[in-house]
Amino acid sequence: EDPNPRVAGSGFAYLRAAGIEVVVGPGWAASRELNLGFFSRMLRQRPWVRLKIAASLDGRTALENGQSQWITGEAARTDGHAWRARACALLTGIGTVLEDDPQLDVRLLPCDRQPALVVVDSRLQTPLAAKLFRPQRSLLIYSGQTDGSRTEALQALGATVIPLPEPAPGVQKVDLAAMLRDLAAREINELHVEAGHKLNGSFIREGLVDEFLVYLAPQLLGPGQGMAHLPALTALSDSVKLAFHDAQRIGPDLRLLMRRR
Repeated sequence: EDPNPRVAGSGFAYLRAAGIEVVVGPGWAASRELNLGFFSRMLRQRPWVRLKIAASLDGRTALENGQSQWITGEAARTDGHAWRARACALLTGIGTVLEDDPQLDVRLLPCDRQPALVVVDSRLQTPLAAKLFRPQRSLLIYSGQTDGSRTEALQALGATVIPLPEPAPGVQKVDLAAMLRDLAAREINELHVEAGHKLNGSFIREGLVDEFLVYLAPQLLGPGQGMAHLPALTALSDSVKLAFHDAQRIGPDLRLLMRRR
C-alpha cells in the first residue's frame, strides 16, 4: 500500500471500481527496500539517513596530521559517488568544509542531476569562496544562530540559510532532529552523510543514522582520527548494535552496509 496519506488506497479503489481484484502480496518488503527514503519520509517524517565512512582496517579516517586522501582506492571512490548520485541530498559539516574545502558533488560517473547539498554550520562560518558553491544545485545551510549580514552574504551566493538552534539555552548547535524534519518537509527522501568524526558522533548518539556505508581499506594507520566521536562506555551492552546487510569487495577495498538491529 502507498504510505502517502494523501493518496493511500485511492489507486486500489480505482482498480476495484473497474472490477479488478487487488491483492497485497508478499513482495511488499522488496518494494519497501527499493523505496526506503520515501517510506521513511511518509511514515516517520524524516529522511532515510545513510552515513558513509572511508577508513583503514583499524578504523582511522585520517592521520594525526589530518591527511586523508586517499585511504581507499579509486574503485571505492567511484562506488561512493554512485551512492551520492542516488541520494536526494548530501550532508556535511562545517568542520569538513573548513578543513578540506570539498566540492561534494557527483563527478566520477555520469549524473543527470546533482543532489542538493546540506551543510550543518552552527556559527555560519562557511567561506564565501568555498568550492561547494560551484555546482548548480540547491544548497541548504542549517545554523544554530542568526546573523543578518552573514546570512545575506551566503544567500547572495544562492544558499538558503535556515536557523534551527538546539532548544538548550546558550548552546550554539543545530537541532539535528528538527533539521531532518525540515528536510522531510522539503521532500528529501534519502540523505547521504559525509562528515567528520564529530558530526558523525552527534548523528549516532542521537539515534539518527539508519544505515552505515563503510569502506575499509586493507591497511593499518595507527594513531589518527576515528570514524565517530562517541562517549566512553562502561559496559559492552551499551554499544551501538548493528547488523550486516551487505558486504562486497570493491577493488582492493571492502564495502560494508550495516543497519541498526
